[in-house]
Amino acid sequence: MIPIIDPWFYFAAIPAVIVVGLSKGGFGGTMGMLAVPILTLAISPVQAAGIMLPILVLMDIVALIAYKGRANWQCLSILLPATVVGIGIGWAAAAYVNDDFVRLLVGLISLAFVADHVFKGRKQETAARHNPAKGFFWGGIAGFTSFISHTGGPPYQMYTVPLRMPQAIYAGTAVIFFATGNAIKLVPYFLLGQFDTTNLTTSAVLVPLAFLATLAGIRLVRLVKAETFYTFIYIFMAVIGLKLTYDGLVNLLA
Repeated sequence: MIPIIDPWFYFAAIPAVIVVGLSKGGFGGTMGMLAVPILTLAISPVQAAGIMLPILVLMDIVALIAYKGRANWQCLSILLPATVVGIGIGWAAAAYVNDDFVRLLVGLISLAFVADHVFKGRKQETAARHNPAKGFFWGGIAGFTSFISHTGGPPYQMYTVPLRMPQAIYAGTAVIFFATGNAIKLVPYFLLGQFDTTNLTTSAVLVPLAFLATLAGIRLVRLVKAETFYTFIYIFMAVIGLKLTYDGLVNLLA
């Protein structure tokens, strides 16, 4: 079992793992979604997903231990059942769905959400109330897009950011949400043949860096003030939205 030895792969993989580790630690929200696009500079998207998912699961374990159940459980009770449904639909529709259309759709939704916050000058000081119908919709979309194109972050944030949770609770909720989704995705990804020996040994090589980056993300959440934290969330959401919109448009028009 020999891992990938191409130095150009690690030129992309090291920043990708650092980014996703910080995100898994609760800092930066959707910026972890940059990992697979960064890796695709060196390898195929399918192989990138196969390498990253075991790393994500191990990061999830570290983050779950760190946050020790600190989460908005009402939020999770609304989102997680819908996410399971969304993942199931994504699995069933994997052969028929255009990945680039999904990327474009999620990118545009993300940009619209950020634009509404910025250009209307909205300064949300009070937390939105839970809305089960809205939560089920965004939870289902998050599960579906996470399975199809690894873009579950923006739909998840559509529901959770307006709740204005304390940053530790927000981060802990995200950790449990995505840890559950990633664990569920292991089965269909295995059945789709994404865990070959090369991918798994490459994942193992990157695990120590992933561990350190996750701990760094956990530390940053505790140091950064609430307003700064949510500013980072919006910034990374805008970056991801631009990236997904660009990728979707370019590939659809190619």
